[in-house]
Amino acid sequence: MAEVKLTAEKRTDFGKGAARRIRRQDKVPCVIYGHGADPRHVSVDGHALLMALRTPNVLINLDIDGKSELVIPKAVQREAIRGFLVHVDLLIVKKGEKVTVEIPIHTEGELAPGGNLLEYILSALPVEAEATHIPEGVTISIEGLEAGHTVHAKDIPLPRGTTLAVDGEDAVLQIVAAQTEPVEEEAAEEEAAPAEAAPAAAPEGEGGG
Repeated sequence: MAEVKLTAEKRTDFGKGAARRIRRQDKVPCVIYGHGADPRHVSVDGHALLMALRTPNVLINLDIDGKSELVIPKAVQREAIRGFLVHVDLLIVKKGEKVTVEIPIHTEGELAPGGNLLEYILSALPVEAEATHIPEGVTISIEGLEAGHTVHAKDIPLPRGTTLAVDGEDAVLQIVAAQTEPVEEEAAEEEAAPAEAAPAAAPEGEGGG
């Protein structure tokens, strides 16, 4: 996986007011934690961090006062409407150690004919991998799968050095039969049946007077 280099500045002001001031400077407030160290509060250039986070579980080489710290994003908070970064938690990692993360699930191929639907049970796959070799995702072939088929976690090929962090029997994807619209039988019968004859008019002079 690619390693991205970013620069962070220490911050000593906290609270909502301080966070808003940081964001007005096009920076993002972040907290660095892990390995038993006290949490450190920093700010990072907003655009650079946003670009880095386009890669899931990106490995960031963070320069803090001339000292490097390897971190991965652990929690990302975004503004609900416009989607800009509000706050990011960064987890310290060391080369060679294992971390538990969620990686994206991709599919390839076409389902069997019939208009069936692909349903995601898990939107991402929890795995354990070396901190500096986290896979960017996994790819599942759905070629020719028919309704009723379920892909379990154990069925997914994983990169070397990566293991599941969920039960292998957990469902990840399933193929659902397409629902057909019910035939309007009553309407069809009405269209097919001859129109009911209208009552004949009584001849003049007959009928109650």
